[in-house]
Amino acid sequence: MTALRTLPEPLTGYRIGDPDGEFPIWDDGGARQAFGRWHEAGSGVIYASEHYSTAMLEKLVHFGGELPGNQHFIEITLPAGLSYEVMNPDLLDGWANISGIAAREYGRKWYVEKRSAILIVPSVVARMERNFVFHTGHADFVRVDVGLETPVWWDDRLFAR
Repeated sequence: MTALRTLPEPLTGYRIGDPDGEFPIWDDGGARQAFGRWHEAGSGVIYASEHYSTAMLEKLVHFGGELPGNQHFIEITLPAGLSYEVMNPDLLDGWANISGIAAREYGRKWYVEKRSAILIVPSVVARMERNFVFHTGHADFVRVDVGLETPVWWDDRLFAR
């Protein structure tokens, strides 16, 4: 079901958030307070997307189609040699179910066992795209490089008038 590897070359990821919000953009505080698709509440994880456009879609789906205010993005560099695991959606029944039970159980085991610094998972909103779940307690996590916060430009055509 899983394939544990180390990155042969760097990968880039993106995360969008409000720098003036309750938690900084690059922070696991929100995940520690509430569960998500791939983690239980209390887990030190940070979600990001492999592509900027997927990060935007993920943000939009969580805001119910409303324009999120004061959003900035960060570019994340995952260095060569970083440990990662790929979750194969063909081998995990129910991973995309609204309840999230199958995905959360998978993520809980990955997190507790500290199997890798990153869990690569499919996006529910963009099934052909991938998201990254960073394990902030993994020894390799400190190797991840985070860029500067840059404002997100939202095209008004994305939102109902």
